[in-house]
Amino acid sequence: MKKKLHYLAFLVASFLVTLPARAAHIIGGEITYQCLGYTNGDTSSNSRTYVFTMRIYRDCQGSGANFDSAPGGSFTASVTIYRGSSNVPFLTLYLQGPTSTFIDPNPGNPCVIVPQNVCVQQGVYVFPAVDLPISNESYHITYQRCCRNITITNILNPDDSGATYTMELTPAAQLVGNNSPVFSNYPPIVLCAGQPFSVSSAAVDAEGDLLVYELCTPLLGGGLNFNNPLALNGLAPDPDNPPPYNGVNFLAPAYTAQNPLGAASDFDMGTYSGLMTGQPAIQGQFVVGICVSEYRNGILLSTVRRDFQFNVTTCTPTVVADVSEDSLANDVYLFNTCGETTLTFINQSFQAQFIDVFYWEFDINGETEIIDTWNAGVTFPGPGEYEGRLVLNPNTSCGDTAHIKVGIYPGLDTDFAFAYDTCRAGPVQFTALPETDGQEVVQWQWNFGDGNTSEIVNPQQIYGDPGARIATLKITDANRCTATASRLVPYFPVPTLLIVSPSETESCAPTSVFFNNLSNPVDDTYEVRWDFGDGATGDGINATHTYEQAGVYDVGLSITSPIGCQTDTIFPALITVTPAPIADFDFSPEAPDFFHPTVQFNDKSIDAWRWYWEFDGPGAYATLPNPTYTFADTGLYEVTLVVTHISGCQDSTSRIVDIKPVNTFHLPNAFTPNDDSVNDIYKPEGFLPGMKQYHMRIWNRWGEMIFESSHPDTGWNGRKNNSGGLVPPGVYLCEVRITGPRGELSTYKSEVVLLR
Repeated sequence: MKKKLHYLAFLVASFLVTLPARAAHIIGGEITYQCLGYTNGDTSSNSRTYVFTMRIYRDCQGSGANFDSAPGGSFTASVTIYRGSSNVPFLTLYLQGPTSTFIDPNPGNPCVIVPQNVCVQQGVYVFPAVDLPISNESYHITYQRCCRNITITNILNPDDSGATYTMELTPAAQLVGNNSPVFSNYPPIVLCAGQPFSVSSAAVDAEGDLLVYELCTPLLGGGLNFNNPLALNGLAPDPDNPPPYNGVNFLAPAYTAQNPLGAASDFDMGTYSGLMTGQPAIQGQFVVGICVSEYRNGILLSTVRRDFQFNVTTCTPTVVADVSEDSLANDVYLFNTCGETTLTFINQSFQAQFIDVFYWEFDINGETEIIDTWNAGVTFPGPGEYEGRLVLNPNTSCGDTAHIKVGIYPGLDTDFAFAYDTCRAGPVQFTALPETDGQEVVQWQWNFGDGNTSEIVNPQQIYGDPGARIATLKITDANRCTATASRLVPYFPVPTLLIVSPSETESCAPTSVFFNNLSNPVDDTYEVRWDFGDGATGDGINATHTYEQAGVYDVGLSITSPIGCQTDTIFPALITVTPAPIADFDFSPEAPDFFHPTVQFNDKSIDAWRWYWEFDGPGAYATLPNPTYTFADTGLYEVTLVVTHISGCQDSTSRIVDIKPVNTFHLPNAFTPNDDSVNDIYKPEGFLPGMKQYHMRIWNRWGEMIFESSHPDTGWNGRKNNSGGLVPPGVYLCEVRITGPRGELSTYKSEVVLLR
C-alpha cells in the first residue's frame, strides 16, 4: 500500500523553561494504596495501616529538573492528607527520592518504528506506612505541581495549568480494609499519527473487585507564584490544596475529556477491559485522563486517576511495499506502455531489515506468474490490461502489499511537415503526419518554439520575429499513449514593407537624426545597409547620422536575410536640413571694473537676422546687434547672445564678463588727537567695495594691544581702548586684516605717529 512518510524529530516535552522550579518536565502521574490491616494488628484500635504509592512520569529528553526529592530536584516532594471537608491538613508527608525507571515507548502498533529521541522516566514514591483512623469521612491524599508543557494541544493555557494527583480513600474502603487497583502497564509514551493503536490500560485488583474504565477530566493544581513557590498558588504547594479540585479546560468542541485526541481519532476506552484503541489524526501533545473505578457488591470503593500527556508524532512503518510507478490512483500502482510488451518493475519497498519474505504475482490470461527476485521483469503477450501485486511478509501482522495494474497498448509515432514562402513574410503551414495502429488520436499539442501553441490538427503560425526555432508536435491517443516529433524551422523572410521613422524630418544644420527601422521581420542576423543621401552610408537595424550641410536628402534602405533574400527602397526627400547662423561676439573694455561698469558688446555672428542679448537674468536684455549695458555691481556675469537665421534656425553663445572690485584702501601714518576736530581719529582711508570682514588692532612699543575694532568706521581716539586714559605721544604699530568680496585675505601694517 502506498504511504507518504515523513521522518520528523520528536520532542516529548519541549519548551522547558529556564526557571528550575517550574515542573514542565512532569507529564503525568497516579496514586494507589495498599492496606496492611489494623494498626499493630489490634482490631480494637479502630485504625488501619496504609502504604501509598505515587508514580510520577517526567520527560528526560529535555533539560528539565529531576523528580522532587531526587538529586537535582527543585523541591522536596510533599504530600498532604485531608479528612472530609476540612481545610486543615490531617497529615503532611515529606517523601524520600523515588526509584526511577526508563520506560520503553510502546505505540500500540508492532508495525511502526518510534523516533529514537523519545525518553520518559517513571519515578515511584513509596510512602512510609501511615495509620489512619477508620472514619465515616473520606481521606484525600494529594500531591500538586505546576505546570504543564506549553506545547500541549488540547487544553486552554497549558503552561499556566498545573496538575493534581490525588486518591480518595472512601469510608467504604476503610471499613473493609480495601486495596486499590493498580495499573498493569505503563501509559503509552508515544502514539503514531495516522496509524491505529491498541494499548491496554487494564489494572489488577488484589480482591478481584469489579473494575470499570472510563476517560475522565485531569485535575488542575498549583500556580505561578514564583516569589513564594510553596504557597497554595505556588509552583509546589506545601501543604497541598484541599479538595474539591477543578478540571483542566479542554478546547471544546474540538477536544473534550471523552475525545482528548479529537473526534477524528476515534478514541475508545473498553469499559471493562481497559483497552484503548483509535487512530490519531494529527500530531501534537494531548492531556488525557484515565479513571478505573473499583466496585464490590455494587458499592464504589475507590477510583484511581491516571493523568498523562499523550504524545502523537509521525512514526516510520516497519514494512512498506512500494513500486516505482507511472502514476498512483486509490493506492493502486498504474503502469502504461505503448508498443512495448516487456516491463521491468522496480521494488522500492522499505524497511529492508524487516522484510523477510517477498514475491511478485501477475495474472496473465488467467494464469498466475510468480517472481521471487527483488525487481521483476515481465513479458506480456500483447495489448490488454493486466493485474499484479508485490507481497511482503505474507500471513504476518507486519506485512504489506502493493497492488499493480498494467495497461499494454498499441504503439504510436508521428512526424510533421511545414511550408512557407522563404523570402516573403507570411504564415507557416504545419501538417501533422501521425502513424497509428488504427487507434484514434484525441489530442494534438503544437509548440512553435516562440511561446505560441495550438491544439488543432494542421495549424498555421505567423512568427513575429525571424529566427531558427524548434517546433514540436505531441499527439495523444485514446489510450493516453503519446508520440513526439521536433523539427528545426528556419524562418528568415525579408519584410514585405520597409518602414522607417526618423527622429527629425526637418531641422537646422548641423543636425543628428536617429532612424528607427520599424520593418518586420528583421534582427541582428540580417544585413541592413543605409544610404543617407549626403554621400555617407551606415549599417545596423537602426542608425544615427549627423547632417552638417543644409539641403534636402533622399534616404535609402536595403535589407538582406541570412538565407539571401533581399529587399530595398528609397525614401525621397525624407530629411530637410535648413541653414543656421553662427553666434559670436566680443566686448570692451576687456577688463571692466567697479568704476567702469558700462560695457560695449559687439556682434561677430555669421548669417544673423535677429539678436537677443541676456546680460543679468531674464529681465536684463537687448535686441540690438551691438548694445551697451551698465552692470549694477561687481561680480561675474554670464552674457548670452541668441541669434536667429532668416530660416528660423538659431544659435547661441555665452561669455563671462568680470566686473572687478577696485581697492583704494590705505592706512595713514599719523594723527593728532587733541580735540580740535581736525585729524582727531585714526582710521583707514580709501575705498574697498564688497568687503566681508574687517579687523584692526593697535599695539604700543612694548607689545601691549591698546585698541581693537571690527568696523572700518570705528577708529582710535588716542585713548586706551577708546575709553581709558590718554596714551603718550609716540610711534605705534597698526595692523588691519580684511576679507575681500571674493574671499581674498589682505593684511595691512603701518607705523602710526601720535602727535599732541
